[in-house]
Amino acid sequence: METGTLDDAGAGQGGEHEPPGGDRPVAPDGEPVWTGLPPGLLRMRRLLLVVWLGPLTIGVALLLGLLAGPVWAALALLPLALLLWGWPMLGRNWRSWRYAERADDLLISRGVLWREETVVPYGRMQLVEVTSGPVERHFGLASVQLHTAAAATDARIPGLDPAEAERLRDRLTELGEARSAGL
Repeated sequence: METGTLDDAGAGQGGEHEPPGGDRPVAPDGEPVWTGLPPGLLRMRRLLLVVWLGPLTIGVALLLGLLAGPVWAALALLPLALLLWGWPMLGRNWRSWRYAERADDLLISRGVLWREETVVPYGRMQLVEVTSGPVERHFGLASVQLHTAAAATDARIPGLDPAEAERLRDRLTELGEARSAGL
């Protein structure tokens, strides 16, 4: 696991590791240290893009070429254009996802055009679960889902390494129990 700060484009800066004692590092200027998502999530999403739009492009070209003529087969360029546009967009979206553990809450930030930052106080967490569907398991990924009292503030961190997802679940559960004890 590598942690470091991310700039607005999501590029990593630094490479600090978690210090002994379980506290997450804080940058010298007091800002939280952001952790980006592993590259396996980007590989998985790009493969799914190709798996869906590649055969669609070929199928539309063959079907229209045989039934309506070669001029109509040019419509197969639409799924191809979507594939070529989606490839870099998936990269931008992947770089926009990041999270940071602070003393009292967890920050989750995402979004390219509309930046969304979710703050989940540890004491408000009711359930932290790790999920991994069949495609995620094939790529060695898992997601952490955070449930709070208000359904609108539920948060999710997709595409983590399973060991990191379990570590995060255990840490958030521990911190949530400690913070909610006083309520």
